[in-house]
Parts: sequence; structure tokens; C-alpha cells
Amino acid sequence: MSHLPYTLDVDDPAVPPMGLIVLQTDETIEPEFRRSFSDHANPLYVSRIRSGVEVTTDSLSSMAADLRQAADLLPKARRFGVVGYGCTSASSVIGSDKVEDLVRAGCDTATVTNPLRAAVACAKDLGISRLALLSPYIEEVTVPLRAAFARDGIEMDVFGSFGVAEEAKVVRISNDSVVEAACALGADSAVEGVFISCTNLRTFEAVKRVQNRIEKPVLSSNQSLAWHMRKLSDAQKSGAQTSVQ
Repeated sequence: MSHLPYTLDVDDPAVPPMGLIVLQTDETIEPEFRRSFSDHANPLYVSRIRSGVEVTTDSLSSMAADLRQAADLLPKARRFGVVGYGCTSASSVIGSDKVEDLVRAGCDTATVTNPLRAAVACAKDLGISRLALLSPYIEEVTVPLRAAFARDGIEMDVFGSFGVAEEAKVVRISNDSVVEAACALGADSAVEGVFISCTNLRTFEAVKRVQNRIEKPVLSSNQSLAWHMRKLSDAQKSGAQTSVQ
């Protein structure tokens, strides 16, 4: 065997990688993120975490045991600018701070976010604090989610749910169903916008349609997480450029 010469490319410090931890049952977040980040230079690496077939507070809280390991399976050659954990409801049950600690225990990253933390940041960036909540979840999952938003200053007194626990059904809820339900909730004069929760619920097109109809801001788990990860990643990029100059 001939040993051939080679050179190594130098990694660009201005484009630190992003990481995403996706639920085993999630069929939506990756295709929606491919569209969201199609114009973004930073590479996005994905790891999977075991998750229940049904969404309950027990199945959500059990993910805490596997979160560090899921983060540990991300590539280790470079430090991440941001790692996102792709579960809104689990973040409310486990807690955003605990999620961050577990992710940091498994990988080297400058920042950690999740759809709950991201949606709060997005709402505050828009200057709104009263959102209608549309979720696919059963009641036991919706209650801690609303409470978590309230602790961060986002009230969700207007809310509705499809009442679906099975993930395989959640991902197949039609866009028309999402649009009609979100518009009905968002029409309430007591709210400033709508939050459509769940990374497995297809919202990429629904967000635009609802916003055009109710003429209020519309956020979703995937839209908010992508927005926040991009913002955090761009902040890292600016920092890298500054340090090089």
C-alpha cells in the first residue's frame, strides 16, 4: 500500500457548528430546519434521543436520563456555537436550566437553547407577552407548558389542543387543521399573537397562512428554535470575526 501525501483544511472560526438533539419519534423538525437554514453557512449536526411513542409527562421527564448521552454523540472535533434540544414540552417538564446542564455535560458548546426558551426570546424580541397557545398535547402536558411560559412572563390564558398523545398522529395533523385552529384562537382580542407548540407538528407553511389571516405575530416551536439558534450562532460568528481582526 502506498502512503500518499495530504494536507488538512483549517476550520473557519467564523462559522462554528450548530448541534440539534432530535426526538426519536420526530419526523418534522429536520426537514423544516433544512429549509430554515438553507442559506446559513454554519454546519448543522444532528443527534437523536430516545422518546416515547406517546407524549405524557412521564415520557417527557424520562428523557432527562438520556440527554447527556445524546449530546455526547455529537461530533467533538470543534466547539459548537449553539446546541438546540428539540422538544418544547420536555423542556417545560425537565426545565430549561436542567436541559442546558445536561447538554453541556455531553458536549462542548457556547450556548444551549430549546423551543421553550427560544419562543420566550422571540416573543420578547417582538414586544409581546400575551399569546394564544395551540398544542397537540393532552391536558397533563399542556398545564406545565403554560406554567413554564408564565414563569418567563408570557401569559397563555387563551389555549386549545388537539388532544393527541400519539406522536405518529401528531406529525400527520393536516396543515389546514393547524391553520383553522390557530386562527380561531388568535382571533381573540385578548391575545397579541399565537404560539403553535410541538416540534413534530408541521408548521412551516401554517405560520405564514395564520399570520396573514389574523394579522398578528405567529410563532411555532420549530420557527422559534431556528430563529434563536440562528441568532445565537450569528452572535458567535461576530465574536469570532472580532477576535481575528
